[in-house]
Amino acid sequence: MNEPGVLLTARAMVLHDLAARGFNDAAMVSLLEDAIAERQWWLDQWPDGAEHIAGLVAQDVQDRLVDNRIRWPRCTACDDLHDHELRIEPELGPDPHWVCERAGITVAPLGGLT
Repeated sequence: MNEPGVLLTARAMVLHDLAARGFNDAAMVSLLEDAIAERQWWLDQWPDGAEHIAGLVAQDVQDRLVDNRIRWPRCTACDDLHDHELRIEPELGPDPHWVCERAGITVAPLGGLT
């Protein structure tokens, strides 16, 4: 997939997951756009890393939200009553998916949260 296609696909996947959890307001979309713009540079430097872009963008958005004391996406898949978020696995690799580290379960592929 070409560079614009990789970035657009990553954007669509993360935007879907933001919306699935009610985080699709203008501020969140702007935050996502900033992450996409920064990953463009990364992709320019390492074109062979295209398969990693979607997971990296999701992590970038998640990190920016944590910096603002916002947990996203919150886990709703396990029985743990303590508030916690899902994480992307693999941290660097193709086919990223959301996992609950506490329960050790895969919740959804990136772009597949409900």
